[in-house]
Amino acid sequence: MSAKVADKKLKKAKPSKTGVAHGSKETAVKAIPAKVKGDKKEAVKDTQKIEVVKTKDMNEEKAAKKEKYFEAVGRRKEAVSIVRLYTKKSTDALEGDHALIRVNDKDYRDYFTDKTLQQIVESPLRKLKSLNRFKATVMVYGGGMSGQADAIKHGLSRTLVLFDLNFRKKLKKSGFLTRDSRIKERRKYGLKKARKAPAWSKR
Repeated sequence: MSAKVADKKLKKAKPSKTGVAHGSKETAVKAIPAKVKGDKKEAVKDTQKIEVVKTKDMNEEKAAKKEKYFEAVGRRKEAVSIVRLYTKKSTDALEGDHALIRVNDKDYRDYFTDKTLQQIVESPLRKLKSLNRFKATVMVYGGGMSGQADAIKHGLSRTLVLFDLNFRKKLKKSGFLTRDSRIKERRKYGLKKARKAPAWSKR
């Protein structure tokens, strides 16, 4: 077979799907990269599947890490508190004889400098003899310091009842579950304030 006849046969040959004529030397060379590309696509798909599985696992871990809590609202005067009660873990360190309560991202002893207000805040836990059993986070706003302390006491008592209904009887008897509706006594006619009278003059 002469060289001219061979060239004519190559020209007449049908093009393949890869765009290279059958029977040519280039088919073997160009068919290999196509397989490699296919393998790369499959590898990318596999990595995507692995990433999806990893994200699912991460979401499950995050859901497991989220602690269960009991939430309630407490009120007193103009103050409103939102209390979340958690069952304390063994890892939570507790120094001395005080509760694990955080008020507006501060320890309640730093937030309330007055000891009487500190005692008001932790009084529901002391009543149930469960000072070291729970930890609580509180968001409180409005009113003064004494109003906020009473609002936290009210909200904390409500969360304890949500945790265990058996606590209700003791807390109800002590008046912790009743919202103190007293705000400010109205001013009376002839007086300077609710009860303050003007100075009496003899002449």
